[in-house]
Amino acid sequence: MSTASFSQDNDVAAVLADGRSRLLRRNLQTAALLAIVAASFAYTGAFDAPRYEDALQTLITLAGDAMPPDFSRWQGWGRPLIETAATAVAGTALAATLALPLGIVAAGKWAPRPVCLAARLALNTARSIPDLIWGVIFVAAVGFGPLPGVLALAAHSTGMLGKFYAEILEHADPAPGDALRSQGVSRLGVLRFAVLPQVLPRLADVTLYRCEHNLRAATVLGVIGAGGLGQEIVTAFHLFEYREASALLLVMLALVTAIGGLSDHLRNRFLRGD
Repeated sequence: MSTASFSQDNDVAAVLADGRSRLLRRNLQTAALLAIVAASFAYTGAFDAPRYEDALQTLITLAGDAMPPDFSRWQGWGRPLIETAATAVAGTALAATLALPLGIVAAGKWAPRPVCLAARLALNTARSIPDLIWGVIFVAAVGFGPLPGVLALAAHSTGMLGKFYAEILEHADPAPGDALRSQGVSRLGVLRFAVLPQVLPRLADVTLYRCEHNLRAATVLGVIGAGGLGQEIVTAFHLFEYREASALLLVMLALVTAIGGLSDHLRNRFLRGD
């Protein structure tokens, strides 16, 4: 056998061995992930069969008590409905205003590294605290009503949107910016005229999606006194008015569907560049 053939065989064997090694690592990682998932289900009691014995009958009974929905008090739902929508919109707008500069700094290309790390830490801190906990904090700070809901949604959403914005900016095509930079354009000019125009549709996309999320989150914040439909729903459940609660849930579903449709329309317009 020639030296060239021997070397080629060794190369093929090395490639096959590397492929087998990669496949083994991938299989081990998959098995470890599945084991973690299974352990999580077991730890939370998901495999405890006796706990499911009366669950279906209880749900059927609860659904029967909630039917038909009672809309007799619909005249009093206008203000809570507006509060929920306004809380979601205002919270998202405030979050986007704060998240954009933080996301730009956190992207790592537009600020010194210590400043970038500080921005990332701030975003991590903001999103590590659930919006419900933010709500409790702001209810204690500014009292009851929609305002603590706005501040809570803004605080948590700033962390989420800032992370999304930073990742989008990091993956922007560098070629237009390099062309401007070669002509002496400043870093801020490159950001303004080369980066932001190409990522604006994606920034709008994640912002609108977050607004949809905040609409649902604003309902949950009603549990801790942030007003809106959530407070009406919780009150109805506490008073065992299940028919009224089901009617309120249907109103909430209609609101989320309407906002979702509007968001889809605006998102498609942004993605088309209209």
